[in-house]
Amino acid sequence: MKQRFSSLDVRVVAHELSEALVSLRLANIYDLNSKILLLKFAKPDNRQQLLIESGFRCHLTDFVRTASPAPSQFVARLRKYLKTRRCTSVSQIGTDRIIEVQFSDGAFRLYLEFFASGNIILTDSDLKILALLRNVPEGEGQEPQRIGLTYTLENRQNFGGVPALTKERLRDALQSTVQKVAADQAAGKKIKKKGADELRRGLATTITELPPILVDHVFRLTSFDPATKPAEILDDDSLLDKLFDTLQQAREILDEVTDSSVANGYIIAKPRPGLEDAEVDVDAPPAEKAKSLLYEDFQPFLPKQFEDNKAYRILPFVGYNKTVDEFFSSLEGQRLESKLSEREAAAKRKLEAARMDQAKRIEGLQEMEMLNYRKAATIQANIERVQEAMDAVNGLLQEGMDWVDITKLIEKEQKLGNPVAEIIKLPMKLKDNTITLLLGEGVEEEEESDQDKEDDEFDYSDDEDEGYGGEETTKNKAPVNRLEIDINLTLSVWNNASEYYDQKRTAHHKAQKTVQQSVIALKSAEQKISEDLRKGLKQEKPVLQPIRKAMWFEKFTWFISSDGYLVLGGRDAQQNEMLYKRHLRKGDVYVHADVHGAASVIIKNNPKTPDAPIPPSTLAQAGNLSVCCSSAWDSKAGMGAWWVTADQVSKSAPTGEYLPVGSFMVRGKRNLLPPALLTLGFGLLFRISDDSKSKHTRNRVYDFGEGKTRDRADSLDVLSERAESPHEQKPEAGQESESEDEDEDAANQKARSNPLHSQHSGQDESGESDVAQAAEPPTEELADLEITEEPASNPDEDSKSPAEPEPAAAQDEEEEVEDEEEEDSNQPSSKQAGTPSSSTAPQKQQPPKKAPAKRGQRAKQKKIAAKYKDQDEEDRALMEELMGVKAARQKAEAEAAAKAKAEAEAAAARERRRQQQERVKKEIAEHEEVRRLIMEEGEDMPVNESEMAMEMAPLETLVGTPLAGDEILEVVPICAPWNALNKVKYKTKLQPGNTKKGKAVKEIVERWRLAGAKKGWIDESSSDPEKIWPREIELIKGLKVEEAFNCVPVSKVTVMQSGGLAGSSSGGGSGKGGGGKGNAKGGKGKKK
Repeated sequence: MKQRFSSLDVRVVAHELSEALVSLRLANIYDLNSKILLLKFAKPDNRQQLLIESGFRCHLTDFVRTASPAPSQFVARLRKYLKTRRCTSVSQIGTDRIIEVQFSDGAFRLYLEFFASGNIILTDSDLKILALLRNVPEGEGQEPQRIGLTYTLENRQNFGGVPALTKERLRDALQSTVQKVAADQAAGKKIKKKGADELRRGLATTITELPPILVDHVFRLTSFDPATKPAEILDDDSLLDKLFDTLQQAREILDEVTDSSVANGYIIAKPRPGLEDAEVDVDAPPAEKAKSLLYEDFQPFLPKQFEDNKAYRILPFVGYNKTVDEFFSSLEGQRLESKLSEREAAAKRKLEAARMDQAKRIEGLQEMEMLNYRKAATIQANIERVQEAMDAVNGLLQEGMDWVDITKLIEKEQKLGNPVAEIIKLPMKLKDNTITLLLGEGVEEEEESDQDKEDDEFDYSDDEDEGYGGEETTKNKAPVNRLEIDINLTLSVWNNASEYYDQKRTAHHKAQKTVQQSVIALKSAEQKISEDLRKGLKQEKPVLQPIRKAMWFEKFTWFISSDGYLVLGGRDAQQNEMLYKRHLRKGDVYVHADVHGAASVIIKNNPKTPDAPIPPSTLAQAGNLSVCCSSAWDSKAGMGAWWVTADQVSKSAPTGEYLPVGSFMVRGKRNLLPPALLTLGFGLLFRISDDSKSKHTRNRVYDFGEGKTRDRADSLDVLSERAESPHEQKPEAGQESESEDEDEDAANQKARSNPLHSQHSGQDESGESDVAQAAEPPTEELADLEITEEPASNPDEDSKSPAEPEPAAAQDEEEEVEDEEEEDSNQPSSKQAGTPSSSTAPQKQQPPKKAPAKRGQRAKQKKIAAKYKDQDEEDRALMEELMGVKAARQKAEAEAAAKAKAEAEAAAARERRRQQQERVKKEIAEHEEVRRLIMEEGEDMPVNESEMAMEMAPLETLVGTPLAGDEILEVVPICAPWNALNKVKYKTKLQPGNTKKGKAVKEIVERWRLAGAKKGWIDESSSDPEKIWPREIELIKGLKVEEAFNCVPVSKVTVMQSGGLAGSSSGGGSGKGGGGKGNAKGGKGKKK
């Protein structure tokens, strides 16, 4: 099995990486383990992840991997130098297995080595080593590598360029091969190479740009015999020419591989034993293909030796990075699955051992109970024999015989066949007043006749001299099964039996208690083992999951209302601006709240029916989101929001004012919404396949037909052309309603007092109608005004007070959405209004005349002139230098020059800012004109339904509760008002609190994962929507908590266990919401 890159792999991967990574910035670096790094590159709408395993591989990956909790020292050093830097070049060093990645036009260089143990080395532009993964000592053909040394490239393979392939070079290569073989034979080395290996290995060491597998491939293509000896080729020119043509074809294949930006790749695999006839889906996930195939090799071309072999399966891929990622990810996934299965198997073994231990305890108590019962019954069955043995031993003890002598006497009697001595087991425990008897369990009584019993009861003293004539008979009639029973010599026979009955009763009670406690003990052991398994699985990395591509609306705060409408909210001022310019269209609704920090929220209506009203529940949910995103969440104060239609929102500011980014003007009546509870919900939506979405047709708002996708810029260009056409604007200006005219007249009456309009004071009422009919603010007039550098003599109060009309005098409300304005937005207008006559440049003004000299100064000036009349400029300079006046003057001149330069720079900055504001105003005016055409013309404007369908298509595949038979593809986290999640299976209520959202979401997801491990909660058939499905828990386990909590728009929360699977341990069932055993419906829960 192939495990590391060859020089050909390095060449192809470097070529693809140069096409994919150049111009991207390095967002961050992570270490997966001590030898694997993950580099994340990003720019707007383009994200790439580069996986580097030192010495083995380097490729882009499409799978999510878990990084280490804290970066290593090497990764921290890489972050210090490379983070946020732009990748400018990716290339291979000669034909060696080294990739060079340059950042910031070569200011930093990252070298990836894929030979021997490998290494990752960071250098500066002078190749001085700044960081490296491992230090390399000096060795044969290897220079030392450590921080501070210089990284050398001259000794790398073909660093100066690949030499041309000529017949002379080929001949020299064959001659060196022949000489090496001859030298080895002369040295007495045993040659193990075959003929084919001799030629192939000789070419691999001399013509290094051609890998051996490529040489084998072209040998098969051209039918060249690989077993030909190099000496034979040198002697035959025809063979040399044929070999030269074969190698030329190999060079052509190398060039073809890197001609296009994306190279094709091929994975060579073998079917698993027993699955030779199984069909393999190329588009299936790696885990599915790994169940039926064993990956062996990967190449950027299809090797002839594998193509002709029926034992191999060829899997083609578009993109060599994808090929390598598929190959290694499959192997990595198999290893991860085996580790997880080993953990689970070990936990099951522990649990089974606990069960076996409890079973053995119960079984031991039951056996002891039965054994004591048998001993007591045996004593009662053999009461005469027991009594005889006890009397015999007690009699010897009473006679004062020594214990050792008693033992010897019993041994002697046993040899003589004395029946009483035979049932006594030696050695005896006389120090404990105990003897052990071997008694049969009623066997003798069944086998012997009554006469035999009477003979056995004779006194043994009478038969002693006769040698107990019945010895053989007694031995032959010995009981088959005998019990060893301890008899207390101080007790009677019946008391000994009673003791065993008491022990039997005690064992019986213990067995009953053990059975009762075993259930509790097993449950406790199962919980402990499950906890250990959970901790162990946390240490192990989860099974590889493909990277989920975020949908276009996930960059906003978003949710799908209970009525099926898409609701979008801005996270900051830039996103508010983006929502207004790109997504607020005719028929949509704008929702906001008069609270600091409230989000601008829009509700997307169906473009086919823009006049259809939005349901009140959706409006309330959108208002709830806007309030929750404001400071009301932290203060825990419920507030009300309001909504207006899209045509009431604009970016056109009142005359002389400027709206900052994220601020809008709302004209007309605002529709108030009732205050709502500050409750959000964190839940999970599932993305299903297109074949499964036909089952979910309820509350589908956006329904589009199929069409070809076109660019949005086409429709915007048409609108811009219509906005710029003067023939189109004139009839539009007269179509405004009377209410708008009254609104503009009322505003203009207040604006006349502004000094900015002083030059238009002589206009009649027709001028006011022109202002009312104008569709855009007077940005052209503002652009024509010149601003003097001299400060205005009028105070600032004159320019601030009349800039905005008072709301009490206006008939319609005209307010800003946000009350934040730039201080310098009114300064240009005030300066022009305060000094209308000073429109000339400062350099054209005449300097002020000098005042006449004061009394007494004329005589002093005459004396000075007479004293220095013979002094020229050179003498004056020398005197000033001696007196120090020159240095002071130079210093003053330098300070004056610096001050003038600073003033010039400040003036230039003000001018740039003014020009930028003018450009923004112009762009806003153009955009507002386009929006006006869209709002007024409606259906007459070109509507790109195909583009709308492409934008709204993901909403049709997002469901809260999958149905039986649905193909679940991905899981999507969502945070929405609690009322909008009534149809979501996995959800948890959030309220204002002190827990950070990351910790809260981690707790919620972990609770769902633990619920999937409980018995009775999993529905293996995936048919009961009230239970957890295997596919759902698989996706939940692969969910990255670090990315999941980004959808929560607030910072601190309190987790409330309420409803269904929201609280897996104590959620729902007790409230009025119909909560049951883990169902999706709500109910009152407990605060966590």
